[in-house]
Amino acid sequence: MVRLTLDLIAKNSNLKPRKEETIAQCLKKITHINFSDRNIDAIDDLSHCKNLSVLYLYDNRISHVTNLNYTTNLTHLYLQNNCISCIENLRSLKKLEKLYLGGNYIAVIEGLEGLEELRELHVESQRLPLGEKLLFDPRTLRSLSKSLSVLNISNNNIDDIRDLEMLENLNHLIAVDNQLMHVKDLEPLLKKLMKLWKMDLNGNPVCLKPKYRDKLILMSKSLEYLDGKEIKNMERQFLMNWKASKDAKKVSKKRSSKSEEPSNSYLSNFETIHHIVPVCYPQVGNPKVVFFSDVQRYLVHRNASSGCSQEDKTKVAEDIGNLSLEESESLLTKNDIHEPHLLRNSK
Repeated sequence: MVRLTLDLIAKNSNLKPRKEETIAQCLKKITHINFSDRNIDAIDDLSHCKNLSVLYLYDNRISHVTNLNYTTNLTHLYLQNNCISCIENLRSLKKLEKLYLGGNYIAVIEGLEGLEELRELHVESQRLPLGEKLLFDPRTLRSLSKSLSVLNISNNNIDDIRDLEMLENLNHLIAVDNQLMHVKDLEPLLKKLMKLWKMDLNGNPVCLKPKYRDKLILMSKSLEYLDGKEIKNMERQFLMNWKASKDAKKVSKKRSSKSEEPSNSYLSNFETIHHIVPVCYPQVGNPKVVFFSDVQRYLVHRNASSGCSQEDKTKVAEDIGNLSLEESESLLTKNDIHEPHLLRNSK
C-alpha cells in the first residue's frame, strides 16, 4: 500500500527550502502535484498544501476520495483509471473547474452539488457490470446546469440522454460508443441546448439511420461540429431550403385534396351505399336490359347539367338513393316487362 503523504510530496518535489523555512511553509507554495501511476491507493491529509491548484493522481489504485477538504484552491483534479465507485468528499472544492473520473467503477454521477465553477466533467468508460448503464442524479445535474460546458460520457452503455436537457450552458457533448438508437429521441435535447456547438456521437446505432446527419443539423441551429466534421453555412441553408420546399408541397397537396372532395361527394356517397346490379327483361324480339347504375347516373347528370346548385345535386342523390325496384321498373313500358331473368340466361 502506498499513501500520498506530505513527506512523500516533499521528497519528490523540487522545492528547495530557504534558510529558516520549514517543510510546512515550503508545502504552502506548491501549486501542482503529479503522482500519476505510482500505485497510490489512499490520499493522506493535504491540508498544508493550501495553494494546490492541480493534482494528478490518474492510473493509481485509489478507491475512496478523501482528505481533499482543505485543498480549497484546487481547480483541476485528475482521478481517471483508479478504483473509485462513488463520487464523494468533493463539495468543498468550490473553485474546481475540471474533474476527470474516466475509467473507474462509478455507476451514478452524483455528489457534485455546490461545485458552481465546474466547467468540464469527464466520466467516460466506467467499468460497469454487464448490462448496466451510467445514470445521472437530477440534483447534481441541476447544480451544474449553469456552469458545465463540456461533458464526456462516452462508452457507458447509455441509451437515453434526455436528462441532460437541464445543462443549459453545455457547448460540447462527447457521447461516443453508447447505445443511442433513435434520431427523434435527440430532438428535445438539441432544441433545448441552445449553446451546444459541438457534439460527438460516433459509434452509436443512431449514426446508421437514414439522413442522420441531415436531421440533426435541421434540429439544432447552434451546432457547428457534428462527429468531428464541420457544419458549413451552405450545408445548413441547403437543408433548410429543402425542408421548406418539402413542407410546402405537403400543405399544397393537402389543400387540393380537400378542395376536390365536396364536388364529387354527392355521387361517391351514393355509389358506396347502393349495389349496382344489371337486370334483363326479355320479350319477343330484342331483350330490354336495364342497368340501374346507368339510370341513376343519367338522372344525376341530367340535373347537374341544367345548372342546378349544390343543394339540388344533393337532393337528386338522395332521391336516387330512395329508388325502389318498382320505381325503376316504371321507367320501362309494359310491353318491355315479361319476366326478369339473370343476364347470363337471356338470349
